[in-house]
Amino acid sequence: MTLASWVLWIVVTLLSSVAAISQRQPSSPSKTGAWPTASSAESGLSDARLRSLDAAIRSGEFKKIGSVLIARHGKLAYEGYFDGDAATLRDTRSATKSITDVLIGIAIDEHKLSGVDAKVLALLPERARRIQNPDPRKAAITVEDFLTMSSPLECDDWNDASRGNEERMYLVEDWAQFILDLPIRGRMHVGEQVEAFPYGRNFSYCTGGVFTLSEVLEKATGTRTDRYAREKLFQPLGITNVEWVYSPMNVPQTGGGLRLTSRDLLKIAQLYLDGGEWQGKRIVSEAWVHTSTQPHARIDEATAYGYLWWLKSFKSGEKSYPAFFMSGNGGNKVVAIPALHMTVVVTSTNYNTHGMHEQTEKILTDYVLAAVE
Repeated sequence: MTLASWVLWIVVTLLSSVAAISQRQPSSPSKTGAWPTASSAESGLSDARLRSLDAAIRSGEFKKIGSVLIARHGKLAYEGYFDGDAATLRDTRSATKSITDVLIGIAIDEHKLSGVDAKVLALLPERARRIQNPDPRKAAITVEDFLTMSSPLECDDWNDASRGNEERMYLVEDWAQFILDLPIRGRMHVGEQVEAFPYGRNFSYCTGGVFTLSEVLEKATGTRTDRYAREKLFQPLGITNVEWVYSPMNVPQTGGGLRLTSRDLLKIAQLYLDGGEWQGKRIVSEAWVHTSTQPHARIDEATAYGYLWWLKSFKSGEKSYPAFFMSGNGGNKVVAIPALHMTVVVTSTNYNTHGMHEQTEKILTDYVLAAVE
């Protein structure tokens, strides 16, 4: 090898090393959107384990991972980008449903919405007047029913045959009317005894119900939801770059698809981990955060549901860590782990892929939690 070739090889190697290091360690505070930073060692995280995570993703062991961020004790400790960079807006699909919960809480704190017992149709009387499949049980549907995915409407995104499946909603112009026009759900049972549901609610995943809360928020606050979010949530958090999805009638989609950067997604989890405060400033009440992250419906033996937040414990080694988190198609997760005072973002584009969530959970358990020293 010639001297020139040796020099070129050394330069390329050094540049590659610098690039890899920059992916593993967070940038300076001035470039992290008000995130204070700390090294992995200062945060009680194994740098070797985090390097192995970086290598596993880059080697293709984990597919279509966009970013992994970790904050501990309120400081950004690890930041890895594998598709795009810190400025990339992430489509985390339904993960941003949880932001709707934050906005509902703020509206209640401001006494613009009476509470979770507020009746949806009473807030939207123009829709009630022309509703299809009329039933007195529809008048009793509350904000809490949509926050907990437990309204009596026949809406189930996990069932392709459901009349309220979100893919059918997207084909029509008026999404909220589509949802409110649905018939009441029936449930076949064997024998005369009807099984009681855990927490008194029958969970049925329904994006359309969460979208309808966008109209509820606008009616209660007098402000379109995207503008209300900007004023009451995003600006106080220092979030300036967002991209909403809108219905054909120009209603902001609160049921998912809101694009945020990975760092800004992490702020939402940190806000709730810190009881509704961001760097000492109160955004939403601590009581609301507590209520939102308590179980209100059961999904399966391992998973419960709060107010648009998922509740589950993640195990690493012999230890199990209760967590609340945002979750979306593709394996997207925005996780808060109170016992470790840790928040984690994993963004991924494995949309509609078998094993997408299992892959993300493996990153959480085998690498992130395993890195805790």
